[in-house]
Amino acid sequence: MYDIIVIGGGPAGLTAAIYGLRLGKTVLVIEKENFGGQMTFSPKIENYPGFVSISGSELAQNMVEQAAEQGAEFAMEEVTGIETAGDGTKKVITDFGSYEGKAVIIAVGVRHRLLKVPGEDKFLGNGISFCAICDGAFYEGKDVAVIGGGNSALQEAVLLSKTSRKVTVVQNLDFLTGEKKLAEILEAAPNVEIKLGYVVDCINGENSLTGLNIKRVADGGVETLKVDGIFTAIGLEPVNGPFADVAKTDKWGYFEAREDGITRTEGIYVAGDCRSKRVRQVTAACSDGAWCAIAACDYIDRKEN
Repeated sequence: MYDIIVIGGGPAGLTAAIYGLRLGKTVLVIEKENFGGQMTFSPKIENYPGFVSISGSELAQNMVEQAAEQGAEFAMEEVTGIETAGDGTKKVITDFGSYEGKAVIIAVGVRHRLLKVPGEDKFLGNGISFCAICDGAFYEGKDVAVIGGGNSALQEAVLLSKTSRKVTVVQNLDFLTGEKKLAEILEAAPNVEIKLGYVVDCINGENSLTGLNIKRVADGGVETLKVDGIFTAIGLEPVNGPFADVAKTDKWGYFEAREDGITRTEGIYVAGDCRSKRVRQVTAACSDGAWCAIAACDYIDRKEN
C-alpha cells in the first residue's frame, strides 16, 4: 500500500512525487512510455528558472534522479483504470496488474495530434516523426517537411535546417503563430521554404515515404512535395480517456479542476497538461504537481487523524 500513486512521469508527476516524499509519504510513479514526458523532445529549454539553457532530456533526468534520491519507486506500465474501495483506498489497474494507494495523482499529459490523412498510419515511425532531436540525424542532407506553424513546429524546423538539405514548413493559416524570433531565423535560412495557407491532403509512398500532397486552403489547388521525411507538430491532445469515470473532462477531453487538482472523486487529483488551463509549460506543470501533492497529503492526514 502506497500513500500516493502518481500516474505519469512528466514534470507534473515528478514534482508531485518529490513534494509528496518530502512531506513524509511513500510514492509510486507509474509511466507507460518515457519519464520526462513531452519536455524530453525539446532540444533546448530556455524559460525554466535556474538554467540559462538546458535540454529537455537532461532536465527530465535531473527530476527523475531527484525523485529517486528522495525515495520514489517507479514502474513502467500502462494504467487502464482506477477503482475506489469502500474505505476510500484506490486500486490503480495496469496492463501488468494493480497497485493500491491512499491517494492518486493523475498527470498523464498529452500526446501528439495526428493529421488523419491517407497514408499517415502507414508511415508513422517510418518516415513520419514528431521529434527532430530524436530522428533528425536520419535526414542529414535530405529533404524534409515540417507540418505546423507554432513554436514547436518552428523549433523543429530550425533544428532540421542545420543538417537537412531543404526544409519545407507547411502551415494551414496565412501566417506563422510561433515566436517572431523563430520565424525570422527560418525566413533568413537559405534552405527553408515556408508554405502558408496549405493543409496536408495525403502522404505518398509505397514501401517508403516519397512525399506528400498539400492543398491550398484558398482555392483547393494541390501541390506535390517530394521529401524523405515528415515532422508533424500540429498540437497535442489529452490522454484522459481511461479516467473519465473518476474525473470530469471538458468537451476537448481535458480534466476540469482547480489549481489544487481536486476532482469529483475524493482522493484523486489531476495535474499538468492533461488539465484544462491556458498555459501549458514545464513551470506550470511543476506548479500543478506541487499543488496536488500538498492537497493529497492533506487528504491523507485528515483521513488518518
